[in-house]
Amino acid sequence: MAQAITLARPYARAAFELAHGAGSLGAWSQALAFAAEVAKDARVANLGNDPRVQPEQLVAIHLPQGMAADAPFARFLGELAEHRRMALLPEIAALYEEYKRESESQLLVKVTSAFALDAAQAEQLKASLKRRFKREIELETSVDASLLGGVVIDTGSEVIDGSARGRLSRLTSALTH
Repeated sequence: MAQAITLARPYARAAFELAHGAGSLGAWSQALAFAAEVAKDARVANLGNDPRVQPEQLVAIHLPQGMAADAPFARFLGELAEHRRMALLPEIAALYEEYKRESESQLLVKVTSAFALDAAQAEQLKASLKRRFKREIELETSVDASLLGGVVIDTGSEVIDGSARGRLSRLTSALTH
């Protein structure tokens, strides 16, 4: 996984710079998401290593419907296909989204809670996180009943564990050491 991220990083940076320069961050985001989903399909992944499949064919498979074969995104896919790097598309898309959020002063926060958050709780949490991180917040929520209560907040660079399970674990550790 680490090697794939390392290989994908320069491609993601190049995609971001191309999209940012053209003022089409959203369009590239959608196109990369589509191409990444195609690349995840096992049947398509096997084609990427088949020497009988030409780079142009790989591009055609990964290109969103209606997009011209000479569009900048198609040329980007062409470079990936030439170097047999189409399998990196999921990592490229994820890194691209990080660069995009960073340029738009947004922060993706993954919130795992013991129970589903209602809309009011989610908005209150977003407002608190916005004050703390001084950025627009995009929440991605999930439920994990094993937390017993509370939430775990993951910003990518920082994890705030306010779960009952986390507190019990810290208490156990303090008492045994």
